Amino acid sequence: MAAVPSPPEPSRRRVLASGTALGTALGGAIALGAQAPAHAATATAPPAAGPVPGPAPRSGGTEITAYGESWRAVLDDADLVWRRAPRTWFEGPFLGNGHLGSGIYAEPGGSNAIRFNVQHSEVQDHRPEFGSLFGLARLPIGHFTLEPVGTVTAVDWRLRLHGAELTGTLTTTAGTLRLRAFVHSTASVLAVDIAPSDGERDFRWVFHPAEAISPRAAFRPLPEGYRANPPAVVERHGEVTAAVQPLLAGGGHVTAWRERTTRSGRRTLYAAVAHAFPGTTAAPLARALRAVRRASTAPYDVLVVPHRVWWDRYYRKSFLSLPDARLQRFHWIQLYKAASAARRDAPVMATCGPWLEPTPWPNTWWNLNVQLEYWLIHGSNHLELDAVTRALSEFRDRLTAEVAPPYRADSAGIPRTTDTRLVNGGATPSGQGYGVGVPGQNPPTPEVGNLVWALHNVWLSYRHTMDVSILRDTLFPLLRRAVSYYLHFLAPGPDGRLHLPKTFSPEYGVDAPDCNYDLMLLRWGCRTLLESAEELGVPDPLADRWREVLARLTPYPVDANGFMIGAGVPFAKSHRHYSHLLAVYPLYEITGRTPGERALIERSLKHWVGFEGALQGYTFTGAASISALLGEGEDALRYLEQLMSRFIQANTLYKESGPVIETPLSASQSLHDMVCQSWGGVIRVFPALPAAWRALVVHDFRTQGAFLLSAVREEGRTRWVGLRSEAGAPCVVRHGIEGPVEVRDRRGRPLRYEDAGTGDGAIRIPLERGGSALITRRGDRPPLRIEPVTPNGPAAPWGLPG
Repeated sequence: MAAVPSPPEPSRRRVLASGTALGTALGGAIALGAQAPAHAATATAPPAAGPVPGPAPRSGGTEITAYGESWRAVLDDADLVWRRAPRTWFEGPFLGNGHLGSGIYAEPGGSNAIRFNVQHSEVQDHRPEFGSLFGLARLPIGHFTLEPVGTVTAVDWRLRLHGAELTGTLTTTAGTLRLRAFVHSTASVLAVDIAPSDGERDFRWVFHPAEAISPRAAFRPLPEGYRANPPAVVERHGEVTAAVQPLLAGGGHVTAWRERTTRSGRRTLYAAVAHAFPGTTAAPLARALRAVRRASTAPYDVLVVPHRVWWDRYYRKSFLSLPDARLQRFHWIQLYKAASAARRDAPVMATCGPWLEPTPWPNTWWNLNVQLEYWLIHGSNHLELDAVTRALSEFRDRLTAEVAPPYRADSAGIPRTTDTRLVNGGATPSGQGYGVGVPGQNPPTPEVGNLVWALHNVWLSYRHTMDVSILRDTLFPLLRRAVSYYLHFLAPGPDGRLHLPKTFSPEYGVDAPDCNYDLMLLRWGCRTLLESAEELGVPDPLADRWREVLARLTPYPVDANGFMIGAGVPFAKSHRHYSHLLAVYPLYEITGRTPGERALIERSLKHWVGFEGALQGYTFTGAASISALLGEGEDALRYLEQLMSRFIQANTLYKESGPVIETPLSASQSLHDMVCQSWGGVIRVFPALPAAWRALVVHDFRTQGAFLLSAVREEGRTRWVGLRSEAGAPCVVRHGIEGPVEVRDRRGRPLRYEDAGTGDGAIRIPLERGGSALITRRGDRPPLRIEPVTPNGPAAPWGLPG
């Protein structure tokens, strides 16, 4: 592909001025004074982060001092490193912004090239008659190959988390290629900048359009009548090239790109993707061309400025440092991955996020994957990534259409799989196109609880922000319809209790009456509806029915081994899902508050993980979080260590038959559960730490009740706890500080508090909206600094550092 010469390189003044204009045009905010320092192209691993000195706070004050150097230290330490070429998506660097994604690795088949995948979370087919996994599937777009002159002999790369940028060198028999690459944080543009040595000046970029067919076709037979979309057509539009992909159903997607060369010989590739349906390819073509032309008006060093500023601000919303260097790095990589794969305005994450690869799961899964993918956004204070609340609200009409026609007047549900607009497609044997089964009927397997479980994520967003609009506009009306679907099928039995006919516990393989998956979600749903109606002041006519369900619903089926799948169906085989344990986690309806309840949880957990064979990664994240609920930090850490050693790949990605991303993200939530829990109206600080974690720092960790928590642990004991209230909600905190405590406000004045009466040392502090509290041991005046803790020992970076 011929390079297009650039105009003379601009002066620094012109660069800064054009950068401001470009940042505005791309939707990014440039703050020139906040520009991150330029990174060198080396991939040398820094030492594990240790304390960063800083000024002490004013004597007697309670203001917490958080240093920018602290975030930079832990992020630089968490960079992924490659000193040999990655061969698969599970080994290589990955870039993204929730929409556009690129996975980078050696071209398969022994070719002397490096692949930069180009995929987009909005690009899908639109033939619902073939179902969500074929007719509505995510569609592959294609990839660029970086093809050097010489044979590749070495790589030295670093994925720099702080700026979300890949840097490093590619060494060949003809010279070197120094590269930098990023996917812009606020525009669907990939930029790759290459500085070649003399022997590599003639390297080239080649784009390879993918066949527009469901990735599931490589794993399952094609439905009758299904065929691939026509091939893409590569067109030249002045200085920009475009691969135009029409779809049989109408609309299509376009990948546009352009390469520019500076006087010094640097060559920058700019690429963009646009998708549209219905219509023709004219609209996405115009958008893709416009994006590339706009981005390529600026050099790489200008285009990257607002991108780096966005990421710097993103990371500063919370801070966590612990003495396990590998887990600390893993946590920060998951925050990078989450913002690379999710944005509020992006589609709800599909099983492999924006990085579509060959997979039998080319769409969005609602019986566990979505829920686990988004849990970490709450504690880490990143509600700007919450696409679940936005999508369920925006496409609520589809949720009504996914239940059978007789129930649509008052009910809603969500099937196992959907596309970006929550459409399942396909048809039942009766010819009706709904996706949620009918309890007591089979087929299809009636997996009824998925919408209620998804709405639990919405409830978490409400509880962590106390934003009543979430409760009023989304959670309450949708949960009311989801619970109403159950109410159609509840019936009294000979015992006088209310029972459910056969439904399906995800993936166990058989239907069961009084299925625990559904009973647990139904009980949580009725309780949450009553609490929500009271909060909203709504005298709902169904309130008495919800109370009746809570009073008369049959107990959860249990046998000698703990929770069963359902009545008459024991948990009797290896199974990766913990759907039969939802009342324990994440619903926290059964928490071990009595010795008998705790024994039931322990027995159920042991029995579940005791069956080897079908266990997968999220088995161990669920087990870790359940252990954290019980305060068993050593067990929680042991489960996370098994996850890391058995399932997590070199770049922290994960696979089950194909690429899926929920498990590593949920592992970060398991880590959160060890550090802080806030269920049941009580904030629990450091509730499940292993003995080896004698030091730990958390800052602006978001809890239920809309509190921002900061806390420091030193030499095996909690030194201080700080809380800031955003909503004025009741504040009850189990602080864990030994001995008598004192509580002060932001000016150092004493704050009154009282014992919460929970029997575990929790206190109740009256905090108004905007109020702050600092809890310390009586007479102690610790320095209120937020800085990384010293690791217990060295650990290799993630990636392929060897």
